[in-house]
Amino acid sequence: MATKHPEYQYLDLLKDILHHGYKKVDRGTGDASFSVFGKQIRFDLSEGFPLLTTKKVFWRGIVEELYWFMSGQTNVAYLARKGVHIWNDYPYKIYNKKNPGMTKDEFVQKLIDDENFAKEHGELPRIYGEMWRRWPTRTPGRTIDQLAWAIKELKEDPNAHNLIINSWNPEYLYTMATYEDASRFPICHNMYQLDMIDGKLNLQLYQRTADIFLGVPFNIASYALLTIILAQVTGYKPGEFVHTFGDVHIYENHLEQAKEQLMREPKPFPKVALDKSVKTIDDFTPDKVKLIDYDPYPALKADLSVSGGFFEKQ
Repeated sequence: MATKHPEYQYLDLLKDILHHGYKKVDRGTGDASFSVFGKQIRFDLSEGFPLLTTKKVFWRGIVEELYWFMSGQTNVAYLARKGVHIWNDYPYKIYNKKNPGMTKDEFVQKLIDDENFAKEHGELPRIYGEMWRRWPTRTPGRTIDQLAWAIKELKEDPNAHNLIINSWNPEYLYTMATYEDASRFPICHNMYQLDMIDGKLNLQLYQRTADIFLGVPFNIASYALLTIILAQVTGYKPGEFVHTFGDVHIYENHLEQAKEQLMREPKPFPKVALDKSVKTIDDFTPDKVKLIDYDPYPALKADLSVSGGFFEKQ
């Protein structure tokens, strides 16, 4: 009996949200979405790389963003200069609130062209890269490299149960933070855990909030690639990527595109080849990975919602 294509896990979840999602409206942006809660999908990475085929997904953006995270960077100018614009809305929103008048395109171009402007206005402190590699502590000057620690622990104790990398720090989030310290952007994919079973490295992501149409295809591929990289640097084979969701939703202005996607039948997953020179996490650069045999349907465009960030009462 033929095995059901693993991409149907995503498509079935998308269909579930379309049929049963509960309508919510973001209090900061007014954008409406439809939500379900507490779902899970999982991909055996020996069966192909889970880059969705029912629409073309921006592979180069996935690789550059993951490198941005893994290298501990916090300035979106790096991504903008690589032609990856998925993070531009957040620093622009912050800048425009204080300095109205510049269009987003003008802002992004200035980030690209003006190093001093980028240093001042392109920073997103306490974003994933910083939290993974330089978690701030109460001791002045001391930070924690969670990712390097987890790799070291895994090598020394393959049976460890504690290999968690966390991005959720209440000191800087929402009304738990002081006004001055509060991040103005959301931490969405907030925690992941590594675990070795039978010589294979598995990774489970907990994502507290997930935009299924635009964000989740990116997240699946990004963390699947991270699993493959971490497996190679620790000497294991890639196992499963497990994606666990809190609130997973579709925005109202993505409904028609989602319905079109559901009419498409998945194609075989592609493969990825990671260069053998990647022996530590700091060896990884975007040119060290190749995507093989990716043959997706055409892209489906939709506008990004910058919902879920810090809400300031008027």
